[in-house]
Amino acid sequence: MKGIIIFLFFSFTALMAVAQHSVSGKVFDAVSKEAINGATINSGNKTVVSDIYGKFTINTRDSILKIGSTGYAIATIKITGSDMAVALQPSVYELAQVIVSASRTAQKRSEAPVAIAVINKQTIEDAKAQRLDFLLNKVSGVNMVNLGNEQHEMSIRQPMSTNNLFLYLEDGIPLRNSAVFNHNALIEMNMTAAKNIEIIKGPSSALYGAEAIAGVVNLITQSPPAYTSGYISAQLNNRGYKRIDAQAGATQGKLGFIYSGYYADQTNGPIEHSDFHKTASTFRMDYKIDNKTNWSNSVTYVDYYSDMYGSLDSAHFAQKNYAAQKFFTYRKIYAFRGKSVLKHSWNDHSVTTATFMYRNNSVIQNPAYQIASYPVGGIAANPISNDTATGNINSNSFSSYGLFIQHVQKFKFLQSRLIIGSGAEVSPQRFHEDFIWVKKQNGNYVSFTKASPDSLLAKFKTLVTNASVYTAYDFAVAKGLRISTALRYDAFGYSFVNFLTGSKVTGGPSTVTNYHKLAPKLGFTYNFNGIGFYGNYSQGYVPPQITDVFAKTNSTYLKPQNFINYEIGGWLSLVQHKLYIDWSAYLMNGKEEIISVRMDDGTSQSQNAGQTKHKGLEYGITYTPSKEWMLRFSATNARHSFVNYISRGVNYNGYDMSAAPNFFCNAEIAYKPNVIKGLRIDAEWQHLGKYFMDNLNTHTYNGYDVFNLRAGYAKQHYEIWINALNIFDKYYSVLSTYSGSGYTYQLGDPRAFTVGVSYKFGK
Repeated sequence: MKGIIIFLFFSFTALMAVAQHSVSGKVFDAVSKEAINGATINSGNKTVVSDIYGKFTINTRDSILKIGSTGYAIATIKITGSDMAVALQPSVYELAQVIVSASRTAQKRSEAPVAIAVINKQTIEDAKAQRLDFLLNKVSGVNMVNLGNEQHEMSIRQPMSTNNLFLYLEDGIPLRNSAVFNHNALIEMNMTAAKNIEIIKGPSSALYGAEAIAGVVNLITQSPPAYTSGYISAQLNNRGYKRIDAQAGATQGKLGFIYSGYYADQTNGPIEHSDFHKTASTFRMDYKIDNKTNWSNSVTYVDYYSDMYGSLDSAHFAQKNYAAQKFFTYRKIYAFRGKSVLKHSWNDHSVTTATFMYRNNSVIQNPAYQIASYPVGGIAANPISNDTATGNINSNSFSSYGLFIQHVQKFKFLQSRLIIGSGAEVSPQRFHEDFIWVKKQNGNYVSFTKASPDSLLAKFKTLVTNASVYTAYDFAVAKGLRISTALRYDAFGYSFVNFLTGSKVTGGPSTVTNYHKLAPKLGFTYNFNGIGFYGNYSQGYVPPQITDVFAKTNSTYLKPQNFINYEIGGWLSLVQHKLYIDWSAYLMNGKEEIISVRMDDGTSQSQNAGQTKHKGLEYGITYTPSKEWMLRFSATNARHSFVNYISRGVNYNGYDMSAAPNFFCNAEIAYKPNVIKGLRIDAEWQHLGKYFMDNLNTHTYNGYDVFNLRAGYAKQHYEIWINALNIFDKYYSVLSTYSGSGYTYQLGDPRAFTVGVSYKFGK
């Protein structure tokens, strides 16, 4: 009997061993193709976790695996072999999305006490956007103004303007150093390299430093794919636009690489003298030294040229005349940047990151906005007549060397997290400007000559240094309630050398000036059953730009501009996560803003004398009743006004700021029918409400409505699409202003039909 029992025991054990089998595989993002680290793989009562390569091995007797990760829909798959490739679809449930920008490290959206939005890879792929404004304007509170050929200015909790109140990042590193802000800086982005785009609304200087005042745009670049994959696409439209995109990457063992780039070109566009071309390339290589250490290196190069046709006067605009008035103005941009990032996980609760960064940028331009008619009254010198105007050609270049170190430590105590970091940048900068005489003919500016030999208006160099330290700490005080704190200190130094004799034309004498600033932030989040609230108090600041301090005279007395923000907001997930609502209400006060003040002797001088008030409500609603349908509505109600603002003898107190619509919105309906797999249809409405064209509120522009249609069909490795933009051919101006010299209008895009095709390879 005993022998029978032993026999049965070993027989049962053998059968169990035979029934149980080992399954291995790799988990990756179905859209970006990146490996997913930390995905949970469940089978029966066993659970394993994927490593940094996305790899896993599990012993199971079952035929089914359940695989999930934060930000992805759970996949239930049948075991088909011993080596499986598992693609997880990003979840449409935004509350659980992982974000990076809010705290410089990955965290759940529900734990970030800020107004933040994520434009994910799927949205980027579906939109087939030729410019970033087609993506960013989907976000409530964001109005990126298209100035043609990827040139732009921004409006996030501010009027439409070129002011240095916005910070543009790539993987958390600023595209430019803070002293040489350029409102066109997003031209230097490579859209093809984007995995996600994150937008923080409101001041974030406590983490990111200067210029993180009204908004932060952070482009998160694509890392190497888990398997060899990529695509190539081509598109063109009926308005002279052509573009080719390409991406290819692979991972072999510890080494992975990816190339992303595009070439865009426009000739004979809808507006005369509006040709442009751009080449953008990014190469990234990741080396996983071991399971805890990753070394990532990337370089990006952008070569850009555009005719700068400028704005139209009231006569041309009223006649619906697309003829340019400036025939020779241009902008050239060269941008090279590289970064090397070493990231080490000491354990599951401790991570250190070190980043070395290098930039080399130049902007050379004959700017349309500097062309102005020359006053002839009482003047009897040089080739001056009613057919004469003036302008300039300038070159602004800089290079930067930076080192940034950050450590993240998690504690069991209060489920808290501590972030500490520091950074240092050194940026030599040069500026050169020549005066030009411009010939006018029939109201147009047709040619120019340099005012040789006395054409030099400015020639100087500046060494800009910036050292910073910051810390952030968040912790749980009760179930669902977290407190977040942050504090940052920045010290800036400008060493200015003027190669010309100082004057009101050529700039001030050589000198050194320093600035420093401490910026705090305090906030909370509360979550309960899909309902969340947050609130924060934050400060933003920006030191004076080099041109503010040294352009005409040494204005070294200028102080950083300061903005104080009070904000509450929340989110709501209803109907089994099919309905998602987010909102934010803010009050932001600007102080010590730099304005031009008329002095008693009749001259003007820059002073920290401006105060403004900005308040608004931003809200978005997303409804996905099924996998086939998605409806979204994003809107903003706001008011931007002067509190204490007397510039050049004119009192603007109590007036609304110009180019500041009280309401704008973007709505979208997307349909992906189950009966026709791979088909997508999308309709979009962009609305901008009326606004004042001048700061004295005497002239109003009524705004505009533009409708876009997009459709595409993908089968296996191929995709074809057509985008019909401004389908009703609305004639409008994206930016309209009025001054003593008259009206100016920046024309919006006329109707355009774009056709594209792409081929994808790999898994």
